[in-house]
Amino acid sequence: MIPVSLLMFVLAGWCAVYLADTLLRSSVTHRIRYESWLASRGLMLSPFHLRWQTTMFNRLFAYCARINPQALYLWFNGGLVFGIVAMVGSVVLLTKTLQQTFAQMTTDNPRIGGQQALQVVVPGVNLPTSQLAYFFIALLLSGVIHELGHAVAALREQVRVNGFGMFVFVVYPGAFVDLFTTHLNLISPTQQLRIFCAGVWHNFVLCVAALAFLFLLPVLLFPMYSTGAGALVTEVVQGSAADGPRGLSVGDIVTGLEDCPVRGVEDWTTCLSHLSHSPQTGYCVSVASLQPSWAHGRAFKRLDGTMDCCSNNSLTDLCFSYINPQGRHSREREYACMPVRKMVTGTKACHTSNDCAMLSHAASVCVTPSLENQTRFIRVTHPPNTHMLFVGYPPHLQYAVSLTNFVPRFGFLHLDLPVFLETFCKYLVSLSGALAVVNSVPCFALDGQWMLNALLEATLVTVVTDRQRRELIGFFLLLAGSALLAANVALGLWMVLAR
Repeated sequence: MIPVSLLMFVLAGWCAVYLADTLLRSSVTHRIRYESWLASRGLMLSPFHLRWQTTMFNRLFAYCARINPQALYLWFNGGLVFGIVAMVGSVVLLTKTLQQTFAQMTTDNPRIGGQQALQVVVPGVNLPTSQLAYFFIALLLSGVIHELGHAVAALREQVRVNGFGMFVFVVYPGAFVDLFTTHLNLISPTQQLRIFCAGVWHNFVLCVAALAFLFLLPVLLFPMYSTGAGALVTEVVQGSAADGPRGLSVGDIVTGLEDCPVRGVEDWTTCLSHLSHSPQTGYCVSVASLQPSWAHGRAFKRLDGTMDCCSNNSLTDLCFSYINPQGRHSREREYACMPVRKMVTGTKACHTSNDCAMLSHAASVCVTPSLENQTRFIRVTHPPNTHMLFVGYPPHLQYAVSLTNFVPRFGFLHLDLPVFLETFCKYLVSLSGALAVVNSVPCFALDGQWMLNALLEATLVTVVTDRQRRELIGFFLLLAGSALLAANVALGLWMVLAR
């Protein structure tokens, strides 16, 4: 659910702003001065909506529109082609997303929801409040670049730009450009299409640029940060299984999980997934080191059918199972409650006792922690410290620790700089790409409406000569696109808030 404190803060803020606006407008002495102040600064205020418009960027737009006219012509023609393809692609993508949402509603499998290309984002629900700054800055930048494309394309087609502005609706920021409608109606449908497609085209370019920056980040940060030597711990959740004196600390470099090497965050995730779905790893222990008192642990079955032999729930002992080569029955497993750190420190990983025979000349046996079905015992290597020993469900370890691929070369460098750049680029890719998709949908009040109308005027004039029929075709297409988008948003919100 949405945090009550965040919701109350937003409501209280808007109520205070709207109350102040109402009092100033109703004041006999301050009304004229207040309204003049709003008008002089291009501000407009309504419930849960603040809008600002200015002409200060018009010269910048005009300068951009005069840079290499031939290159700009090819640039916006590329945007025209992309816009048409994106219009069709957005409909296909929304249809597929709607099918996936229906499938998720009828099943309890969480993997289906994770496969969706588009998801509704609600701050405080499926967007962590700690990352709201990334979200809003990336959303605002994506909107500004989108409108910059419209403005430059319009000036290149001799359409006047009345002004540029930004707004805040509830908590969501955005941008817009005000075009002179008379000029817009006088140009050809193809010219209109270049202008209308420029927004989604620039969002796509921004998305590709952010992806390229994300891909090249190790190269760009190479003089200051190294990669490939392990995963650097940047945060440990307090009170989690990874916290504590012998746990992980900020600045530790994780180089392995059991016998799975960790060279970066991707390896960390892959290794945890592998350990989750593979049998529990064992450890080679010398037969001579097995004390006789350990071998007589009285094992009993847990509710899930697994065996346990440490009934005192000790924090230092763990039940191990093994096949004693000196026992009466060579295939009968024995159980012993052993001091866990002593048994696994400095030992090699194994799956059977034959693995131990290959690794050591001394007589060794493979002892395996006897745990519940989904529980795993994992040694986390983070030199020069001793192993961190984890017992639990492997995904819990992933959620308890935040890591990065970038290790500072110098002590004065901040650990979080690469994390900030990575996270911001990921949000920029997601939000700029989402704006390109959503604005391409043939839907009322979005760019897709004007893109579709201009496309129909440019292509159907010779086929459907009656203008009213073309408008009727466009209306039904827009109605279908609007219904498709509304269904995705409504069901997406229901899935996020109801579950």
